[in-house]
Formats: sequence, C-alpha cells, structure tokens
Amino acid sequence: MFFFRAFVFSLSIFSGAVLAQADYPNKPVRIIVPVAPGGNVDIVARTVAAELQKSLGQPFIVENRPSAASIVGTQLVQKAAPDGYMLLAHSSTYFTAPTISKNAAYDPVKDFAPITLTCKAPMVMQVHPSVPARTVAEFIALAKSKPGDITNASSGNGSTGHMAGEVFSSRAGVKFTNVFYKGSAQAVLDVISGQAMLMFDQISTSGPHVKSGKTRGLAVTSAQRSPLFPEIPTVAESGFPGYEDVTLNFLLAPAGTPKEIINKLHAHVAKAFQNQELVQRFSERAIELVASPSPEAFGELIRSETARLSKVAQEAGIKAE
Repeated sequence: MFFFRAFVFSLSIFSGAVLAQADYPNKPVRIIVPVAPGGNVDIVARTVAAELQKSLGQPFIVENRPSAASIVGTQLVQKAAPDGYMLLAHSSTYFTAPTISKNAAYDPVKDFAPITLTCKAPMVMQVHPSVPARTVAEFIALAKSKPGDITNASSGNGSTGHMAGEVFSSRAGVKFTNVFYKGSAQAVLDVISGQAMLMFDQISTSGPHVKSGKTRGLAVTSAQRSPLFPEIPTVAESGFPGYEDVTLNFLLAPAGTPKEIINKLHAHVAKAFQNQELVQRFSERAIELVASPSPEAFGELIRSETARLSKVAQEAGIKAE
C-alpha cells in the first residue's frame, strides 16, 4: 500500500509539472536586461516582450540591471528558478565576460538554456574626420607607421566594439591603444570631438554621426554592404575576405528550464518576426530581427562564438579586470 501511495503521489507531481508547462505562462514573466535602457539590447528586448505578451496573454516585464560586463543581471538569471518566469536578454558581451572578468562566475555554455537569437546588428568602423585615411588600406598604413598611436574607443573591456577592434587588429597586423568608457555614448562623443581616433560601433547608434559627417565611415563589419550606407565597403571587400563581425542579441533562460517552455518561447518569437512591418521598422535602423532555426541551433552558435571570442581575448592578451 505504501509503494502504491508513493507511486500515486509521484504521478500527481509529474502530472502537475506537465500541466504547469502546458499552461505556461500563467503569471507575469520578467526579462532581465543587464545593461542600461536605450541601447539595442534594451530596445529589442522590449519589442520581444511586447510581442510575447500579445501572443501568450501574460505580462512580459523588462527590468534593466546594468553593471560592468553585464554581470549583475546575468548572475541574477543564472541563480533564478528554472521555471520560465525569469529570462535574460543579452548580447555578444555574454560570450567574453567570463574570459576577461574575474567576477563573471558563469559558464556561457552550461549555465543557461538557449532560447533564440533576436537580432543581428552590424557595426561601422569609423574615424574622426581629421584622421588622414579614407579607406581601410590607408588606415592600416597609417597605423603601421605609428604603432600604438591609434586610440580605439569602446564602451568597455570585452565589449562588442572592443572585441571587434581586436579581431580587426589581429587580421590587419596592427596595434591600437584601447580607451575604455562607461558606455558607448561617451565613447562616440570622444571620437566626434577628436579625443579618440577610431571606434567600432553599431550602425544603429553611430549611423547618424557618419551620415552627418561628424565621423567618417571606413567600412562596415557585415558580410554585405549596409542598405543605409551602400557607398561604404565591407571589411571583407577591403582586403579581408570572409571577415564578418556583427553584434548578436538573444534570449536565454536558466539551465534546467523545461524543454516545452523553451520551445514555446522560441516558437512565439519566431512567429512574431514573420511580421514584415516589424522587421522593416528595425531594418531601417540597421538591426536585423532574426530568430534561430531552433533552440538547439542557437546552442551550437553559443558554443562556437564562446570559443572564437575567448581565443581572440587570449591572443590579444586581454586581462581580467
């Protein structure tokens, strides 16, 4: 009789868990954004939250938890219950933080469940107009003639712009002096003022400065030219075949989140991105809304990007802060 009751009890727990997953979500869901409001990660996360709220019928609430290397918000979700009610919206900084920060304390591959990509954002390689270089080739020649004199501005150690600069310098065989800021906005302002010479930044945020002539765009980091700047060549066209370095945004859950919940979230994000009006609205800002083919495919991308960027950081001698 004892074993029968234990079996019935276990069955009821299992049935309740299955029902809870099938009924997901039945209360508000929090999406943690580990950076300050206003940037690409925040804007895309709020768009995804609004679409999920419409299709799943529960509030999806975005909370910003900014910190150095996005660690505070990332760790908050890492330690959350794996029930689908706390998610993480992140960017490519996620891949490099554990390599360059002693405080990260998470494994990008093991500690989170991949849900889906949400967007790709190409960058523009831009310089202050006083820099005597109008092409990538001319810029490389300048950098080689003045080793270490070129100042490369970015929003921080291991940030997407910093890593893009390191990838480029490795391919081009040149060295920059990195200047780190607390955010990309101040970094861009210093390039505009001439305090810094070079910056790799998302087209979505630096595009207006290039268009107005406050900075000069030398190349874009995507595989194809940007429709917003068809006159600016790609880095690949500028002597580096195969070069592509775009910022990725994505959605994660704590490791152990039930597969049924992961699949449901992925399916609803993918469905939302079939809305061509929505996709076009972001395309006009050089942001490509895109969902992964599957959570598994996104997991493979996490593994490959973590390995690639960790290698870049090690070869560049980027030290943990």
